[in-house]
Amino acid sequence: MSAADVLAAARASGVQITAAESCTGGMIMAALTEIAGASDVVDRGFVTYSNAAKTDMLGVRPATLDAYGAVSEEVAREMAAGALARARAGIAVAVTGIAGPGGSAHKPEGRVCFGLATAEGTQSETVDFGPLGRAEVRRATVQHALQLLSTALAHHR
Repeated sequence: MSAADVLAAARASGVQITAAESCTGGMIMAALTEIAGASDVVDRGFVTYSNAAKTDMLGVRPATLDAYGAVSEEVAREMAAGALARARAGIAVAVTGIAGPGGSAHKPEGRVCFGLATAEGTQSETVDFGPLGRAEVRRATVQHALQLLSTALAHHR
């Protein structure tokens, strides 16, 4: 799935996009805005690398971070919902994960949690990309986020 395809789907659906990114540090928005003319469907992005940023910028509850950790579907859902509430967009994607190096048995390198929010609700999923190396995990995360956006936008029409 290409960023250009996501932008075309957003245009066809009349929906603006926002993203809340942790482990990708803005790479999703960079992929979308690399395409000329993206400004008609891309509203804004939130790079919330620290827990404080997730709380301050997106309204992620400290209790959620304490209970589940930053790399969790619960936090990804709150990130997506918070981005949607704070943007002029109809769809929000959020990512939080462990790009590496490192990780633990409980949260291994390559694990990324995704959140997706629309007016219809919020959903989440976890993908274990494996210990592919930091750059490859981040690249795979961007591609998966674009696919999630594309699928959701296709159902929005």
